[in-house]
Amino acid sequence: MVKIAFIGAGSHTFTRTLVRDVLSFPTLQDSTLSLMDIDADRLERIETATRTLVDGNDLPATVEATTDRREALEGADYVITMIHVGGTEPVRNEIEIPRRYGVEQSVGDTLGPGGVFRATRTIPTMLDIARDMEELCPDAPLLQHTNPMAMVCWALEAETEIDVYGICHSIVGTAHAIASYVDVPFEELEYWVAGINHMAWFLDIGHEGRDLYPDLEEAMTDPEIYARDVVRFETMDHFGRFITESSHHLSEYLPYFRHEQAEIDRLVDASAYDPDREAFEYSPVCWLPTGEYFDQWSEIDHADQFDPGEVDTSLERSGEYAARIVHSLETGESRRMNLNVPNDGRLITNLPDDAIVEVPCHVDATGVHPCSVGDLPPQLAALNRTNVNVQSLAVDAALERDEDALRRAVKLDPLAGAVCTLEEIDGMVDDLLKANAEYLPEFA
Repeated sequence: MVKIAFIGAGSHTFTRTLVRDVLSFPTLQDSTLSLMDIDADRLERIETATRTLVDGNDLPATVEATTDRREALEGADYVITMIHVGGTEPVRNEIEIPRRYGVEQSVGDTLGPGGVFRATRTIPTMLDIARDMEELCPDAPLLQHTNPMAMVCWALEAETEIDVYGICHSIVGTAHAIASYVDVPFEELEYWVAGINHMAWFLDIGHEGRDLYPDLEEAMTDPEIYARDVVRFETMDHFGRFITESSHHLSEYLPYFRHEQAEIDRLVDASAYDPDREAFEYSPVCWLPTGEYFDQWSEIDHADQFDPGEVDTSLERSGEYAARIVHSLETGESRRMNLNVPNDGRLITNLPDDAIVEVPCHVDATGVHPCSVGDLPPQLAALNRTNVNVQSLAVDAALERDEDALRRAVKLDPLAGAVCTLEEIDGMVDDLLKANAEYLPEFA
């Protein structure tokens, strides 16, 4: 029997997915599932949903729920984090204030002004969690889902002794997309991927030993397929490899696509075959002009909207990695998956030694074993470094509460630098610091 602590379990839909994944493995069905969140109402709802899933399948799992983080972590064998610090207000500020300066982020949770400020308010809490783990469950691996992924993992690796593995579903999601573009069953797609989180590269794509890049390049000439992934196809056309993050998300990590409204309009128009074309301009997971997203976020999982009788009690496994990692470590079943781990100067040899890289890892009973990739093609490493530069300074800002590092991180951001003068970026940072002073008291 293992104890798995879910920190930030009030992330209702995501927690249910991860719990279902754990319980889908017969050898993990007697696990203790310790659910923790600071929001008692959300915690009560996810506890009810989890118990419904367990009871509906007559499983021996034990379900615990607590608002006390230390209680959840005590004796845990695995810790899964999916926290969000600050609610809707700072997210709104981190999108809307940069917009006034022409920085049109689509999500703002990974890079850019939004990602830098999210890191600065999230990393202190994540460090508190890791330090509690050092005391209460020092041997437990931390399976980390919180964005900005690379910055959070970088800070934890720098400051704590906990083994941290950053988990993201973008590679699996992209593999599904590629398989559909080249008309190959997903299960038969062969791929080798490396880079950084949200900017990792499909270095090789194959099927039964045959290189599929010519097929993907041919698929790009189909207007309907091209329209489904405009930015990724254009990036592949110019730099030679397909990338792991969705087109609207990728567009904010590079200086080429969101620097003026005319270019955004061109890309939106090019996505005319996509029924979700408006998502390119402003992602519905981040910001909507009328504010519906924030209203929905504030009201999501409201008590009078939750019906335990409607909980899906199936044990169908998702594509997420966390439960597979637990299962491999517990049973020895070998799996390969891409995880975010320290580069240590040996995994991707033309990226900085201390960067967090997303590389193939073998997982079995002996642990997690990252694979050495060697040099990336130079143009791909160069694009990665533009993002790593921002990450490095943002981590310094968060750890040292260093305002100069904070400002320099935003000034090095590719999108902000494409549309703002240095003085304008200082003004934007001033506005963000003022608006988010409650969440960044050390900078007030």
